[in-house]
Amino acid sequence: MEHIPSFNALIQKSIIDNWDRDALTDFKGQTLQFHDVARKIEKLHILFENSGIQKGDKIALCGRNSSQWAVAFLATLTYGAIAVPILHEFNAEQVHNIVNHSEARLLFVGDHVATIIDPQAMPTLEGIINNPDYSLMISRTDKLTYAREHLNELYGKKFPKYFRKEHVHYYMEESPEELAVINYTSGTTGFSKGVMLPYRALWSNFDFAVSVLGNTIKAGDKVISMLPMAHMYGMAFEFIFEFLYGCHVYYLNRVPSPAIIAQALAEIRPRIVIAVPLIIEKIIRKKVFPKIQNNRMRLLLQMPVISKKVREMICQEVLKAFGGNMYEVIIGGAALNQEVERFLKRIDFPYTVGYGATECAPIICYRDWHTFATGSCGRAALHQEVKIVSPDPQRIPGEILTKGPNVMLGYYKNPEATAETIDRDGWYHTGDLGTMDADGNVFINGRSKNMLLGPNGQNIYPEEIEDKLNSMTMVLESVVVQRDNKLVALVHPDMDEAKNMGFSEEDLKNIMEQNRNGLNEMIPAYEKISEIEIHEEEFEKTPKRSIKRYLYK
Repeated sequence: MEHIPSFNALIQKSIIDNWDRDALTDFKGQTLQFHDVARKIEKLHILFENSGIQKGDKIALCGRNSSQWAVAFLATLTYGAIAVPILHEFNAEQVHNIVNHSEARLLFVGDHVATIIDPQAMPTLEGIINNPDYSLMISRTDKLTYAREHLNELYGKKFPKYFRKEHVHYYMEESPEELAVINYTSGTTGFSKGVMLPYRALWSNFDFAVSVLGNTIKAGDKVISMLPMAHMYGMAFEFIFEFLYGCHVYYLNRVPSPAIIAQALAEIRPRIVIAVPLIIEKIIRKKVFPKIQNNRMRLLLQMPVISKKVREMICQEVLKAFGGNMYEVIIGGAALNQEVERFLKRIDFPYTVGYGATECAPIICYRDWHTFATGSCGRAALHQEVKIVSPDPQRIPGEILTKGPNVMLGYYKNPEATAETIDRDGWYHTGDLGTMDADGNVFINGRSKNMLLGPNGQNIYPEEIEDKLNSMTMVLESVVVQRDNKLVALVHPDMDEAKNMGFSEEDLKNIMEQNRNGLNEMIPAYEKISEIEIHEEEFEKTPKRSIKRYLYK
C-alpha cells in the first residue's frame, strides 16, 4: 500500500484551495463558504483549548444534519480530538449510553435532541453545546463558561487584524493508525458497539471515492446530504469526499420526506445522488410508475422497434425526477427491490449498488454504473480485498470477509467482540452471506444471523422471499418469520391506498391471500408461506431504515 497522507492535511488544503467557494448550505437557510467554515473551526478550537480539552479527548455530536454539525465534526478532528457521532433518531437512553460509554467530555446537540436528553444521566460531560449558535446548554466548569462568554474577545486577540488563509494550521495526526472517530452501530441487538475508525480508514474511503468519481465531480458541484451524517455511509460519501473536493453540500435539515426530497432534487440538481433503497423506491413508485403504467405505454414498451426510443424517453423522465443533472445514483445500506431494479436496468438508468459496513468506514464493494452487474453489489473497492468462505464461492453462499486499510481498529472497550470479528490475519468477518462470480462481482444472499433453516436443513434467506412479496398488490413492507417450523409473513399494507380504494379489512385479507398463493407459486416448497398476518402499523426500523427483525420473531 502506498504512503498514507495526513487526513487533516487534506481538510486544511481543501479549505485553503476553495477559500471563496460555497461549502455548506442548510436547504432554505444560510450558506457557509469555506472561509466561514475555517473561521468557525478556529472559534471552536479556542473554546476547546480554553476549556481544557486535550488531544485524544472524545467529543460527541448528536443532531440532524446541518452545516453547524459538519463544522463541529471538522473542528473536533482538526483539533486532535476524537469525534463520536450519534444518530439523532436514537432515544434519550441510547444517547446517554453512548455518551457515557465513550467517556465524551463535550456534547454538541441539535434542537430536537436538546429537548429529550437528561444532562444528569451523563455525568462525564463538562458541557453540552447547542447547534446552531454554539451557545452553552449546560456548563459544568468555570473554564468552559468563561471561554464561551469571552469567545469573540479571545478570537480578536488571536487574530488582531483579520483571519486569513495563512492562519489555517491544523493538528496533523501522528500515524494513520491513530483513532479519529468512534461510530456506534445501529444497536439492533442489545447495546450497540463503538466502532473505532482510524484516520487511515477515513483517508482510504476518500481515496476510493476520488478514484471512482474524481473525473466526474469537480469543485463547485452540488450534492444533497439526505442520509444521517452520523452514519458512515452518509458521512463518507455525502460530506467528507465532497468537502475535501471543494463541492457544495446542501443539508435537508427537516425530516427528509419524499416531498421535500423531490423539491430539493428539482431545485439543487445534484451532480450525484447517494441514497438508501427506500428513498429510491418511493420516488420511482410515486413519481414515475403512475406515469408509465397506462396501457398505451405498456403496448409501446412491448414493440421491439419503438421500445428503445420509449425506454430512452422513460429514462429521461426518471432522470428528471432526480434533478436531471446527475452522473449516477449510488444505492447502499440494504438490498434494492428486484422489480424496481429490473425496471431501472430495462430503461438503462445510471444506477449502481454498493456494499459496506460501519466497520469499514464504510466501503467494501462498488462498481461504476457502466460496468455494474445487475443484482450484485459491485466488486472489491480500491485498497480492499474480499473473499467468500465457501467450498464453491461461485455457487454456494459463504460468509463475506474483507481486509485492507478501511477496516476498523476494533470495538471500543470490547476486546471479546473485536476478536470474534477480526481474525488473526486481519480479515473482518461481515456476518453477511454471499457468492462471487468469476469477475469478482459479489452477490449478497442475506445476513447469516437472519438465515432460517428449512424442514430438511435447507438455508432460507427471508430477505429473498420479502423482496418478491414487497412487489405484490398493496404490500408496502414485510418480514418473514418462523413459527413452529412454519413460515409466516407479517405484512404492513399500503393503508393510504386501501383507504382511497375504500377497501375493508375483509378485502385486504382476501388480497393478501391472493398474494400468498401467487408468492408460493414462485418459490421452492420449503420456502412456502403458511399465512400472512396484517400489521396496520409500520415496522420499527433502525436508523439505517432496516426493519428491527428481532422485535417480530
